[in-house]
Amino acid sequence: MQWITRERPKIDRLACPWLILRFIDPAAEILYVPTAEVVPTAERTGAIPFDVPGVEFSHYGADCTFDYFLKKYALTDPALLAMAPIVRGADTDNHALAQQAAGLWAISAGLAHNITDDQQLLQQGRVLYDALYTWAEQLQGQPHTQQPEEQLLVQVYTAYLQRTQDKNAPPPAWTAQLRELIQDHLDTNLSLRLTEAADALQVNPSYLSREFARYFDDLSFGEYIRKLRIEKALQLLDTTAYSMGEIAYLTGFSDQSHFTRIFKQHTGQSPAAYRKKRPGR
Repeated sequence: MQWITRERPKIDRLACPWLILRFIDPAAEILYVPTAEVVPTAERTGAIPFDVPGVEFSHYGADCTFDYFLKKYALTDPALLAMAPIVRGADTDNHALAQQAAGLWAISAGLAHNITDDQQLLQQGRVLYDALYTWAEQLQGQPHTQQPEEQLLVQVYTAYLQRTQDKNAPPPAWTAQLRELIQDHLDTNLSLRLTEAADALQVNPSYLSREFARYFDDLSFGEYIRKLRIEKALQLLDTTAYSMGEIAYLTGFSDQSHFTRIFKQHTGQSPAAYRKKRPGR
């Protein structure tokens, strides 16, 4: 059976093929193609698409595609269940789910950077997940430090990290990339959908939608975009003589009526009334 997903895999798109080949279909063929070609190729060839929006094998709520495979095929191996939060935490940038998640992400990102051939990357990924499975199955209780004093120090340090983790954790790397992406689209008067942003950042749309407000003024994706457009409109109203229709176009609104309605919702007055009240008018 063929399975197909997006090219340049890192977490889910390596963990799921490993799971398929080891526990579901040892003779499976894994295909990696550009994002836009996944569903059309699946429809043409009969391959099963996974880890893309809108297909069965994908993210659901806080769960990643690896979680769905476990549920779909009723895989209850304790080692696999121990691996699940590690994979989920690495794949969704929620490293608080498991202390191994950040390490899995770092190693996976390094592999993807060093290996440009996706099939070769998959082979190395299978070695990585074989090792993680062995650890989960046989070595979870084996400490790295052996002396009682060392173990006590590790426990104290771990407790300290746990207390400070949420408070001092830096925002995920994708937040800076997303700010630049949004600004580029705003500067060039282009629309930007959440699914397009998620694809550009290589994160799951559901995860991006859920986490967005934490790092962007407690606003949803759509609310934040509208806020920036209104701020740009205010600047244009203050500094230019553009007509309302021109400002509506330059700030990405579909028409002047839509611009006026959203502007009034945000400022309590129409664009024309705001401009009329400016100092010097």
